[in-house]
Amino acid sequence: MKLPTPVLRIVLLLIVMSNSLIALSQENAQNLDSLRKDALRLFLDCRTCDMNYTREQIPYVNYVRDVKEADVYVLVTQQNAGSGGNMYTYTFSGQFRFAGMHDTLTFTSNPDMTSAEIREKRTNLLKMGLMRYVARTPLAGEIEIRHNQRLQAAKVEDKWNYWVFEIQTSPRFNAEASNSRLFFSNSLNITRITPDLKFEFEVETDNIRQKFVDDEGEATIYTRKDENMNVLLVKSMGEHWSAGSRLNLRTATNPNYDLNFEFMPAVEYDIFPYSLATHKQLRINYSAGFQYSDYIDSTLYNKTYDNLFRHELQLAYQVQEKWGSINISLTASNYFHDWSKNRVQVDGFIRLRIVKGLSLSINGQAAYINDQLNLRKGELTEAERLLRLKEQATNYSVGGSIGITYTFGSIYNNVVNPRFGYRRGGGGEGMRFF
Repeated sequence: MKLPTPVLRIVLLLIVMSNSLIALSQENAQNLDSLRKDALRLFLDCRTCDMNYTREQIPYVNYVRDVKEADVYVLVTQQNAGSGGNMYTYTFSGQFRFAGMHDTLTFTSNPDMTSAEIREKRTNLLKMGLMRYVARTPLAGEIEIRHNQRLQAAKVEDKWNYWVFEIQTSPRFNAEASNSRLFFSNSLNITRITPDLKFEFEVETDNIRQKFVDDEGEATIYTRKDENMNVLLVKSMGEHWSAGSRLNLRTATNPNYDLNFEFMPAVEYDIFPYSLATHKQLRINYSAGFQYSDYIDSTLYNKTYDNLFRHELQLAYQVQEKWGSINISLTASNYFHDWSKNRVQVDGFIRLRIVKGLSLSINGQAAYINDQLNLRKGELTEAERLLRLKEQATNYSVGGSIGITYTFGSIYNNVVNPRFGYRRGGGGEGMRFF
């Protein structure tokens, strides 16, 4: 059947228009692909970031999984703030075409903020830090910058004068037919932290009550108590030096302390300036002081109390760089009356990026112990050993773990898909639903 000429013309016009639209859409897609290809390549080194949220909020960069592929390397570190919140430091390091472009931004949360508020503030900070790099990419034309019209300059007045108070209680309970466990943990923290002076006061109480029922229905109850008070006062003495003292009061059933009192004046020197603490530290801390111990039971040395002097030396090294992070401390102490009563302990963790896609994680602790002057005289019962109700004699303590991860495939990781929950959130703290 032959179509009328007007109808034929309309059909031909529609075909031409559709082909034009298809060609235009293909061209737009190619342009978008070209923009995406030339987008900023970002490696975000952050163990506490919600990476799924970050990818949703910052879609104009390419997230790569190897630092050597990145145009910009961002290291995120975290420290406790005097307000009771956390200070997050974002260090931006340009690579390749952005070599030499570096920056550091910080955000400090307060204890009243929810995790959602903190996540939003941190992501906004990351956005602002990335703008100087994104502005030099083809995607700069896709970015809009806005501000809140209601912003007004206001003078901040701190009616608390840097004092922060925190009260916490944490009861836990679990039970089965033959046993039950009740755990109470309470704490009070008072701090005042300024650039010149650091004061921390902490009281903690832990009480455990365990009940076991045998086959005949007889019940046996075991309790364990640990209560302590710690006071720290530190005075800043420049970029490398500080001096202070620690005071500790403790009563605890496991180590046989009816009362243990320690007062340890100390001095510390940091090889690196304290202002670089979020990136690297090498601290040497020496303390010496007095210890009074009033024991619950007589010790192996037939003592019911002790008046002793002791000292302690600690070396702590911490560094966070593109290749990974190291945090190691070495602590040695002994009593002045008998130098053979001593202890040496090493603690640390190491995270290393060995080669592209291959990373190594090591955690460890080891101690040589020869200073247990508080040990009870006499044999321990089986329950006291298994439930660790009383401290046991040992000349060493060791523990650790190792992990190796190898990742390969696409260097890009921009997609967010929340279906069936997040099995891997890209190193972040996204929501999980099961």
